Amino acid sequence: MKVAVYSIAKNEEKHVERWAKSAADADVLLIADTGSTDKTIEIAESLGIIVHRISVDPFRFDDARNASLALLPADIDYCIALDLDEVLEPGWRWELEKCYKTGVNRPHYRFITKINPDGSIAQEFDGFRIHSRKNVRWKFPIHEVPMNYGEPEKRGKTRLIIKHLPDDEKSRSQYLPMLEMAVLDDPSNARHKYYLAREYYYHNRYEEAADFFRLYLDQSEFPAEKSSAYRMLAKCEPEEEEAHFLRSIAEKEGRESFLALADYYHRQKRWEECLAVAMRSLEYTERDLAFISEEWAWTHTPYDLIAVAAWNLGAYETAVEYGKKAVEITPNDERLQTNLKFYQEKIDGNT
Repeated sequence: MKVAVYSIAKNEEKHVERWAKSAADADVLLIADTGSTDKTIEIAESLGIIVHRISVDPFRFDDARNASLALLPADIDYCIALDLDEVLEPGWRWELEKCYKTGVNRPHYRFITKINPDGSIAQEFDGFRIHSRKNVRWKFPIHEVPMNYGEPEKRGKTRLIIKHLPDDEKSRSQYLPMLEMAVLDDPSNARHKYYLAREYYYHNRYEEAADFFRLYLDQSEFPAEKSSAYRMLAKCEPEEEEAHFLRSIAEKEGRESFLALADYYHRQKRWEECLAVAMRSLEYTERDLAFISEEWAWTHTPYDLIAVAAWNLGAYETAVEYGKKAVEITPNDERLQTNLKFYQEKIDGNT
């Protein structure tokens, strides 16, 4: 089995060595540089990485990735498209060896895309950017994906982990115009509208975000993504917040969708609804990584909401029970500790 780790890069001097170290067990390391003016190329070549200078103008991620893929040797079995600000966790090669023996040509992996300052995971989903050398072509100008053609795709889940460790100082200014271009390029594609709406949302351009979320929702057939869209739409259109959260649940029941509604009821001080919906969220005990798993929903949040709602309803023993669980999960949170003490004192004062 031969593995190539490859990337497109521009001005990534801070990340080259870390990237190369994480991928050291690969047979081929290749970077297609799209115009660096820093020391990216110099550092990469000093580490023995194969570097090619390519020009993609106007820039599109799919064109750049297809150009880089074409530069890989033909005898590669697995290609790992690993951006320079991503790293492979140790043991990745062994996981691919197991896939190779079973004939899997599209291994899926745990892709951790956001990490909190304390090191805990904020966001993750099943990654899909490991693919065969042949019969694959990247598609879409941004949020591009490798598409199989001429060969059936055989997927397989692995314990391989890739982490995204981005440089927060790096500009995202190119993303919005590229997403707008993608929507103009292919108006029938719901996926482009979702990402464009989300980018407007990140820029606090809520009116434009709402417009494209609605266009997306009219086209999409992907329940988990639609559920996520409704949760963001709730912030864009606060006058319809409850309705959007209910639609989010209707599209895809899960811990994230139920907790978003429970949090709304908490803010509205609708304690009976808050308690009931937060309790429902705990029925979901395993993350569904087919789409983005949001870490906030898997922390102390449901237990805290249940405890607060229960206390406000006079169910003090329930408040203590779930307040303790919240503290067990996040023991250093002073608010949770103070709340638990308050709940307990209420019981003690009634006995």
